[in-house]
Amino acid sequence: MAIFLNEDSRIIVQGMTGAEGRKHTARMLAAGTNVVGGVTPGKGGQKAGIGDRNLPVFNSVAEAMGETGADVTVVFVPPKFAKAAVVEAVDAGIGLAVVITEGIPVHDTAAFWAHARTTASLGPGTRIIGPNCPGVISPGKANAGIIPADITNAGRIGLVSKSGTLTYQLMYELRDLGFSTAVGIGGDPIIGTTHIDALAAFEADQETELIVMIGEIGGDAEERAAAYIRDHVTKPVVGYVAGFTAPEGRTMGHAGAIVSGSSGTAAAKQEALEAAGVRVGRTPSETAELARASLVQTVA
Repeated sequence: MAIFLNEDSRIIVQGMTGAEGRKHTARMLAAGTNVVGGVTPGKGGQKAGIGDRNLPVFNSVAEAMGETGADVTVVFVPPKFAKAAVVEAVDAGIGLAVVITEGIPVHDTAAFWAHARTTASLGPGTRIIGPNCPGVISPGKANAGIIPADITNAGRIGLVSKSGTLTYQLMYELRDLGFSTAVGIGGDPIIGTTHIDALAAFEADQETELIVMIGEIGGDAEERAAAYIRDHVTKPVVGYVAGFTAPEGRTMGHAGAIVSGSSGTAAAKQEALEAAGVRVGRTPSETAELARASLVQTVA
């Protein structure tokens, strides 16, 4: 099984006719993803030749959904226009919006996140993953975003991560065991889907037997996730927190990865996770070995 994304997902790409959108649409298609079209205002009615496909281009998400039955959008829209693109997707009622765009102003993210929450209170709503994330992949089923599809296999591990590159490393190191779904949630100060959202979904997924959670310095998301694991997660969880050597007061990579005084340190996050029963590695490779050992114990 998988969470958020499966072989039945019908995907559109907002910004498909741009350089990044075109490149990664080709990669998604090569992975077997059911990409059914794209959205570029003003180019509706055109066809985009990508790989061996001629994909229809629509002026709006609502039009694309009406014509193709799309239920997932992947957003490759420049930061200046990303807020409008996500709001449009939410207003159209699409089920999942994967926002790849990096550098969206926090004020804009707060605005479209709040809009999505308000809309969800009136109906099914739109789940947002990201922004500034690599996307979500259910190996062998679908790939929405920029995660390499050829570095791992389908399996029984669920992965949720703030970091794109660490997502790729753990997927590769555990490729022989494989993954049900890997979700890159992004490292901005405000994001749509959180560690807790993914943990809850993996806990409910009958074929996910082990969860790997990757966090990083800054904020208290990992501490909140640790409390959720303690109270609600019965499956084994292995964790890694990036940034043990990060200097205080300096942003490290992601906009949300900054230590302020004693708040948001890797050591504090590790302590909270271990208190909740999570085995935490000091390096990505050690984390992979802990995951491997934990899954063997679970099967035994």
